[in-house]
Amino acid sequence: MLTRFLSLSFAGLILTAALSGCVTTGGLAPQKVDLDKAVQTHVQLGLRYLQSGDNREAARFHFNEALKLGKRNPQAHHGLALLYQADGETAAAEEHFKKALRYDKNFSMARTNYGVFLYQQERYKEALEQFKTASEDLTYNRRSFALANYGRCALKLGMTEEAEAAYTRALALDKDMPQALLELAELKFNAGAYAEAKHYLDRYSADHRQVPQSLWLGIRIEKIFGNRDKERSYALALKNLYPYSAETLKYQKMMDNDG
Repeated sequence: MLTRFLSLSFAGLILTAALSGCVTTGGLAPQKVDLDKAVQTHVQLGLRYLQSGDNREAARFHFNEALKLGKRNPQAHHGLALLYQADGETAAAEEHFKKALRYDKNFSMARTNYGVFLYQQERYKEALEQFKTASEDLTYNRRSFALANYGRCALKLGMTEEAEAAYTRALALDKDMPQALLELAELKFNAGAYAEAKHYLDRYSADHRQVPQSLWLGIRIEKIFGNRDKERSYALALKNLYPYSAETLKYQKMMDNDG
């Protein structure tokens, strides 16, 4: 489910450049333009507009201006890829993701976001490879996200052991990552390791908002342990917060069968 999937991330980019730092003058001498800094300024402005979500045309302008000054700039291609992805222009988005990685094969943020794009296209094997490569970059400060995304692709491909290993590694890097906690709880429950499933779900519930998946899992875990009060508490929250969810239908079907 894409809502559980990790969202596009700009955390590795610094969005603080100023245009005033790009040009220097000296008396009557011609202006000297720092092209690299100008490119970065346009990229950063483009990302600001893209993040704000209210002016995609301004974002498009700045990314294209960056490419006019440096047509091989991987960050500008990455920005355009994200923009076209948001626009639903999949062919153009993929073209720019590929260019970003062609011009900088170590651009792990672009690789991770390309993996998300491929996952959205249900191209799980290709996405898996992108997340695997990004997760192996020891300098990438969001390896935990790449690992968690690898785990989700692995599950889609029926690679349960690989998924569990990826989620476990993600938690080693970020002990409170909600996706990894919840998915490990689900995996442990499916394997019959109910105490471990409860452990991971309790860790998730301590700091993160309940979603249909977590509430439905909580119902089933507490039912196994015979904790009727906690089971009813999870069920009430599921019906009140997410009355039209697939998980609520599953709960109602379970109650009908029990009755």
